[in-house]
Amino acid sequence: MFHSFEELNTLVQAALVHAGASTAQASATAHALVAAEASGLPSHGLSRVSMYVSHLKAGRVLGDAVPVIKNQRASAVLIDAGNGFAFPACRMAIDEAMARARQQGIAIAAVTNSHHFGMAAYHLDPVAEAGMVGIACGNSPAAMPAAGGKRAIFGTNPIAAIFPRRGHPPVSVDLSLSEVARGKLMVAAAKGESIPLGWALDRDGNPTTDPSKGLEGSMLAMGGTKGAMLALVVELLVTSLTGAHFGAEADTFFKPEGNQPRLGQVFIVIDPEALGGQSVYGERVEALVSAMLADEGVRLPGQRRIQLLAAAQQAGVDVPQSTWDAIRALS
Repeated sequence: MFHSFEELNTLVQAALVHAGASTAQASATAHALVAAEASGLPSHGLSRVSMYVSHLKAGRVLGDAVPVIKNQRASAVLIDAGNGFAFPACRMAIDEAMARARQQGIAIAAVTNSHHFGMAAYHLDPVAEAGMVGIACGNSPAAMPAAGGKRAIFGTNPIAAIFPRRGHPPVSVDLSLSEVARGKLMVAAAKGESIPLGWALDRDGNPTTDPSKGLEGSMLAMGGTKGAMLALVVELLVTSLTGAHFGAEADTFFKPEGNQPRLGQVFIVIDPEALGGQSVYGERVEALVSAMLADEGVRLPGQRRIQLLAAAQQAGVDVPQSTWDAIRALS
């Protein structure tokens, strides 16, 4: 059944407020979850509402938290999310980074004591709308081993980047660093299906085709050692610079009980005008895009998400009745 953004935002916000979130925390979080659902990413959308509600009730996330600036210089700022939801703190970080990049040419904004930050590219949309380049990354509870290891120590540690285009939707890259999304193992387990070797290890560090054993063990990094090294880069960026928890110090999101995850996120914003200038930037981007699209079958990253989001803004978001009913019960 199709529902408008307004209906869904109101419903999700009500569920979060009922569980103890402030209006500000609930509103920012609801908008992010609805946007992910509308963008064709239900794993980061409405399916997370029940998880977030359980975390509020268990005290894993503080519903009355107010993000604050903890430290700053001209082109750098650290936001403390106060163990609240990530979305209000991340929006503050993006706003601060954009304002500082306009003055300094480049800015970094980091977030500490944070929670699940959802679809990484979502946070960068305002950056592209402002005509600037953005990069985002964050860590998550441990799910992948280090290169050569068997024990989960890194999260799937997503990375996103956005490059605006004049008169066209931006180029928007968003990926996690595991070989496949953890959700694929959850789906396979529910269906009683096997998974290919190379997706996961069991709890003893052995390759497995059993998705249930993979969920008990760890995910493998995309590209093997290279993906694990990228996960290390993200882990260090978002923890060593912020004081946030390592993924291995944060309990799984998929259970109500556990600690406050205290995760970290980092956002970098660049104003093209401070370097080669907007005309040079625009010409180079379009030249590369044209070269890419000259090869039949190439699709620019982020275009499907942008198209689905635009269509949903017109026609509404198609939400399974069971999902709607479950969130209504929580509200």
